[in-house]
Amino acid sequence: MRPIQLPEPPSPKLGMPEIFEGGVYGVVRRAVVIGNGFPGSENQSIGLVRALGLADKHVLYRVTRPKGGMNEWLHWLPVSLHKKLDYIIRQICVLLIYRGQKTLPLPTENGGSVGLKCVLEADVQQIVTMARQTFEKDGPILVVASGRDTISVASSIKQLASDNVFVVQIQHPRLHLNRFDLVITPKHDYYPLTREAQKQVPQFIHRWLTPREPPDRHVVLTTGALHQIDATALRNAASAWRDEFATLPKPILVVNIGGPTGNCRYGADLAKQLTTNLHSVLASCGSIRICFSNRTPEKASKVITKELGDNPKVYIWDGQEPNPHMGHLAWADAFVVTADSVSMISEVCSTGKPAYIMGAERCTWKLSEFHKSLKERGVVRPFTGSENISESWSYPPLNDTAEAASQVHKALAEHGWRLRP
Repeated sequence: MRPIQLPEPPSPKLGMPEIFEGGVYGVVRRAVVIGNGFPGSENQSIGLVRALGLADKHVLYRVTRPKGGMNEWLHWLPVSLHKKLDYIIRQICVLLIYRGQKTLPLPTENGGSVGLKCVLEADVQQIVTMARQTFEKDGPILVVASGRDTISVASSIKQLASDNVFVVQIQHPRLHLNRFDLVITPKHDYYPLTREAQKQVPQFIHRWLTPREPPDRHVVLTTGALHQIDATALRNAASAWRDEFATLPKPILVVNIGGPTGNCRYGADLAKQLTTNLHSVLASCGSIRICFSNRTPEKASKVITKELGDNPKVYIWDGQEPNPHMGHLAWADAFVVTADSVSMISEVCSTGKPAYIMGAERCTWKLSEFHKSLKERGVVRPFTGSENISESWSYPPLNDTAEAASQVHKALAEHGWRLRP
């Protein structure tokens, strides 16, 4: 009797079924985003997921910290320790307040801290269990996390479910890069390793500087921050905001104002200089649209509102919905952005339109290196007040998100997995 011969798998040229390519086990169809509640961080993760074609196939989890009272002073602690300390402090307070009473109030859900209710908490064990139990049916999960508080969660998921997940950490995790499948971080995160940076700090603390190692092959370096802005998003925004912006006198200058940070300090003095410069370019502008962020100091916003609020060419967004940010990116002819926010500048520079930076000379350390890299590429110019806004200029737009997405595809392929087209 002749032995039974099983048919050979079809040739790849004829279209190989998934069962011969690793089946569902090697195809990534879904994503989990680990956020920290800060729009700047979560926007990076969602932007990457969107660029990978999983915008409608991801679930957002959050690592949340206790809020209110002395908790605002404890954000330097690891999030797990912060939560335990918050719980102990509250229990002590309850015992002191209700001392002598026979019954004590039961602790509230999530420790009773403001802002933790109604939030899908990033529970490591829950995500790991879900990844394992659904692997055979739905395949592996792409896990994308961003921000300091997400590091321990993302790395734990990788450690416990390495056969079922592919973990991408955005922003430098500081230590043990091998805890992740891929790390995506700006080049200026490696500024502490440069000779110039080493000169700025005492020798005895060099060993504690971060990052502590140069990037290897599974670290992707970007110029700026990842985000959700691409050609499709801009076209959609142009259509959605047509009625609002199409009839405005041109050129339209959009001014985005952030707030001071540890590496970029300023206050009302910069706001006064900004208003002076805006007055100087008014003649070459058709319209000026000004937006404050939630980090803008009240003193700064008051100065700008007082000096420019009554000018018929100037519109100052009052913070009420809908937020015109996408409309501004689509319809603006030029931008002025304060130097403090890598995210704001990265989004503006993804449009290829003139981008002027205000206050870069006040920035230090890694943020100074970021501005230096943009200037060297011809992407930004300082805002001096001598500009003619009607004279346009351009540059190759920053394309960090798309380039990072391409690197994720390559890393998945090396892992033996792929994203379903």
